[in-house]
This record gives sequence, C-alpha cells and structure tokens, in this order.
Amino acid sequence: MRALLSFFTALPVRGASLEAAAQRAYLLPLVGLVTGVPGAALLLLAYAMPPGVAATLALGAVLLMAGLHHTDGVLDVGDALMVRGAPERRRAVLKDTRVGVGGIGALFLVYAPALAALAALAEASPVRAALVLFAGEVCARSAMVLTLAFGKPAEPDSSSVPFVRALRGPRKAAGTALALLGPLPFLLLTGGLAPLAVLFVPLVVLVALPLTRRTFGGIGGDAVGATGEAARTVVLVVLSGVK
Repeated sequence: MRALLSFFTALPVRGASLEAAAQRAYLLPLVGLVTGVPGAALLLLAYAMPPGVAATLALGAVLLMAGLHHTDGVLDVGDALMVRGAPERRRAVLKDTRVGVGGIGALFLVYAPALAALAALAEASPVRAALVLFAGEVCARSAMVLTLAFGKPAEPDSSSVPFVRALRGPRKAAGTALALLGPLPFLLLTGGLAPLAVLFVPLVVLVALPLTRRTFGGIGGDAVGATGEAARTVVLVVLSGVK
C-alpha cells in the first residue's frame, strides 16, 4: 500500500517506484478509504453549518488528498475532446499544459453534480453522506482499476503501461473482484437500494473504454483518472436520489 499511497495520494510517502505501485494496482480501491477520511469527517460538520458549505469542504478535501492528479486528468481530457482530427492530435493536446474552455467545461460537468449531490445528502443525513462519500471514493478507484485491467494503452510510453502490464492473470482477477465488491460495505450501510449503485462503476468503464479508444487510440493516465472522477460523480448523483 505504501507504493500506491505514494503514487495516488498527496501523503508524504516516499521511496516507492512506479513499478512498485503498478504491482499493487489491484489494491487501488483501498486507496479510496484513505482519501475519503478527511471528506467524510468534514461532512459531519453539516450538523453545525450549512450542508452546502460542508459538502464543498468535503469534496475539496478528497480532491486535495489525491493531490489533484485526477482533476488534472479531467482538465486534459476535456480539452482533448474538443479537438477535431486524428487520435494523435488529441493525444498532443493531453500533454499541453495550457487549459482551454473544454477543460473548464469538463470540470463543471464532473464536479458540479457531485457537489450538488453531496450537499443534498448532507442536508438529509450527514452520517449517510459520509458513508456515501467513502463509497464514492472506493468506486472512483475501482473504475480506474477496471479501466487499467481491460484497456489498452494508447502509446508505448504511456504512464498506464506498467499498470496494464501488471494487471494480468491473478492480479487482474483480484483487482476486478475488489473493484466490484469493494464499495459494497459502505453501500450496504446506507440501506435501501443503495447497493445497486455499485453497478454503475462497470457501466461508466464500459462507456469510457470505447470512447478513449476512438478518440485517443487507447487509455493513458489522464483518461484513467478522468474515468475514476466520472464514476464518483455518477455514484454520488445516483445515491442522492436513492432512499
């Protein structure tokens, strides 16, 4: 886990290589338990402050805990999707450090619904909102694992290559099982039909994989991160409407 925390969070964990993180990629959903802690704690402040404020602080906390790495992926993918032409041209935009209107629009489309859903959940029950946020964080990393396990890198030097290579055989099976079952403990605690929300994780991946293949020629680090962020939003929005 140290390698994963070093690569996928802002925690001051050092001494882990990219290859070491790739070898443990099947455990990536567990990283959501770590990134979810500050957000869940802040959601409990909804007992003493407006739910919208608590939800904003909570979402900001989980994004910062992840070092905003995947948020950067949302920006880059949003800009690249606005480009017309061959996958090579879109991949070039992914590497461009400038931010365009596509990236700003992608940020809004991914995070505004998530924030609204968290605020609604916090207003109804801060404790349930905290559990849902934990589930959302695990779901985000679960979607990333599934994307890496079943996707094909767009370029041979992509940062996703070591992870795709490592997620084969038993590791692929273990990662897939953990991705599908990892969010369930938190979803079961929220009661009702909430556990069905876990089905939306593979659905998001099923949409993302052909989209990335068609637009970029395959997956890369930005596409994997953006898929995880989109999965969190979908799960939060679904659960905000499920009793």
